[in-house]
Amino acid sequence: MRNKYPLYIVSKGRWQHERRLTARVLEMMHLPYYIVVEQQEAEEYRETCDPKLATVLVLDAAYQRDYDTCDDLGDSKGKGPGPARNFVWDHAIKLGFAWHWVMDDNIHKFYRLYRNMKILLGDGAAFRAMEDWCERYANVAMAGPNYRGFASQRSVVPPVVFNTRIYSCNLIRNDIPFRWRGRYNEDTDLSLRILKKKWCTAQFNAFLQDKARTQTVKGGNTAEFYEKEGTLDKSQMLVKLHPDVTRLVWRFGRLHHHVNYAGFRNNRLKLRTDVVLSSQANEYGMELVTASRDAVATKVL
Repeated sequence: MRNKYPLYIVSKGRWQHERRLTARVLEMMHLPYYIVVEQQEAEEYRETCDPKLATVLVLDAAYQRDYDTCDDLGDSKGKGPGPARNFVWDHAIKLGFAWHWVMDDNIHKFYRLYRNMKILLGDGAAFRAMEDWCERYANVAMAGPNYRGFASQRSVVPPVVFNTRIYSCNLIRNDIPFRWRGRYNEDTDLSLRILKKKWCTAQFNAFLQDKARTQTVKGGNTAEFYEKEGTLDKSQMLVKLHPDVTRLVWRFGRLHHHVNYAGFRNNRLKLRTDVVLSSQANEYGMELVTASRDAVATKVL
């Protein structure tokens, strides 16, 4: 089973085998993907990515030059992944797609949460299931899998949570009137702008991503921002852009941003008039297969 819409990874400084986490897991799942990198690193990525599955795209520098960082610092520091994400958006439109996936480059694995088990996914069935679900509705603008650590196996959680932020693995509808902006927290900012215009977002607990924690994988924003300045500037920018729903809080020994999504509860899904819902479950060809620990480790690592 394959995804319907293209998969893009935005990456920087992570071409080494042990760091290119998302590319490795998509290759394990036998899924073709695009990976967007800067010109000076393109050859390194071409040498390490699977040539049968990976298409290396070089980021057009104009997207970095014209990017809205939402601050006055200009080119004095890196602009983060937002420019590459806007490049991806336009690339998908030029290819004629109605939606696209854009992913961070530090996702270890993808899972299905099923009957209190987190089961490793082996192909693109989950991506296709999320795509088909989103296409039922006229006003879903963005969706994606929740973080593995945020969906407990010991609790009852809904398969989908509506109108919250979508992080790190985003399925985006191409015709919505937005683009990425901001040097930091661009995913939360985009989620909030979508919700404030009465669109809906969908965060899936039925499918999960195992993303590395911030600052634990070298390269990317870890090298560009967080090793030097921590995460305070990141949180302060979001409070500046959305003071009506965001505030700074002290948690886990440092300052974080806290967003109140309660005001978006009334953003209601609108089922498309041409959609007829079936009462039968569609498993998208997914079967539960028992694999040895060594076999799984060989595939993933």
